[in-house]
Amino acid sequence: MTIIWATILILGVLITIHEFGHFIAARSVGIRVERFSIGFPPRFVSLTSEDGGWVFRIFFYKRSHGRLSWQSVYEKTIVKPDQIGSKTEYVIALVPLGGYVKMAGIIDESMDTEINYEEDEFMSKPLWAKLWVMSAGVIMNTILAFIIFAAVGYTQGMPEVSEKPVVAELQPDMPAIAAGIQPGDRIISIDGEPIKTWNDLTTTIHAQPNTDISLTVLRENIQIEMEITTSFMPFPRAAGIDTLGVIGIIPEVFYRDMTMGEAFNIGWLRTRDSFGMIIMSLKMLGSGAASMSDFGGPIMIAQLAGQTAEAGWIPFLTFMALISVNLAFINILPIPGLDGGHIMIHLIEGILRRPLTMKARITIQQIGMAFLLMLMVTVVFNDISRLFN
Repeated sequence: MTIIWATILILGVLITIHEFGHFIAARSVGIRVERFSIGFPPRFVSLTSEDGGWVFRIFFYKRSHGRLSWQSVYEKTIVKPDQIGSKTEYVIALVPLGGYVKMAGIIDESMDTEINYEEDEFMSKPLWAKLWVMSAGVIMNTILAFIIFAAVGYTQGMPEVSEKPVVAELQPDMPAIAAGIQPGDRIISIDGEPIKTWNDLTTTIHAQPNTDISLTVLRENIQIEMEITTSFMPFPRAAGIDTLGVIGIIPEVFYRDMTMGEAFNIGWLRTRDSFGMIIMSLKMLGSGAASMSDFGGPIMIAQLAGQTAEAGWIPFLTFMALISVNLAFINILPIPGLDGGHIMIHLIEGILRRPLTMKARITIQQIGMAFLLMLMVTVVFNDISRLFN
């Protein structure tokens, strides 16, 4: 149950924020928004802004003219006499894996070719307005991540790592826990060399991946000798991917009260570093240090959403911020079908000083949708493979 509500909450918030960015940007430059949908078709419930009120509809299967089809099964008009309707239909759809804002006069994933170049249509707007509208979703997701990181930082306080070489926590399935190290142990030497600070400890272990080392641990004033084989983890450096030795120990961390300015700085740094993590992952993919099988899709997101929700609101919100950054990064890539793909097309038209033909636009969109479908199939296959392995 936790997985279900946590996934719905994360995807619902992130998709709504993203699409709301496109919505308010479109409205800000006078573009008519025909539909604001959370989820992909078919529609389940909708609320349409009309002159004089709202029209509420519920959709389900209904027999009509001898055929069973998905259509409106309930309709009610909510009267508001002074209202001037925008004609926008606000929709909650059945497939909760995305959302979209359908603007008048735009070639998008719907492949709608009905463009009249009227004043309130997307294609009638100047280049700067088109770029603003297409990038607004990414901007909103980035802002959301910044706000969450800043709020979490302010709530937690400023983390300060103790310099004492004392083990506070152990990571599961790592050499330290297998060797018998316990929380509270103080590591006083490695291979006979004295360890006085946590920095001494990490420097020595990082330099020895996949290596047998000897530890002297102080536990309740008793010295204990241990033999342990370090593990490893890849780490990006300017010259490429380095390999660091690790044993799976975590230092003591203290938190002090944080000022609002420090919270904003933490929000900025963590948002920036989250984008950096994605770029690092792509570099690792290009160098062979990672493979496509390491990437996850909606099932992995659901699993991690459930795990972080069970761990508490701070891990859950932090995970939401990380997914928000990932959503922003993916959408800004110049791939047809994504926001970045639309931006790329409009920049090309700006350089050429003429619009691409309708046929060319639709072809580009079809290629992009095929690529995205292939990518989705790959990550879902990875998710399913993990479930069975």
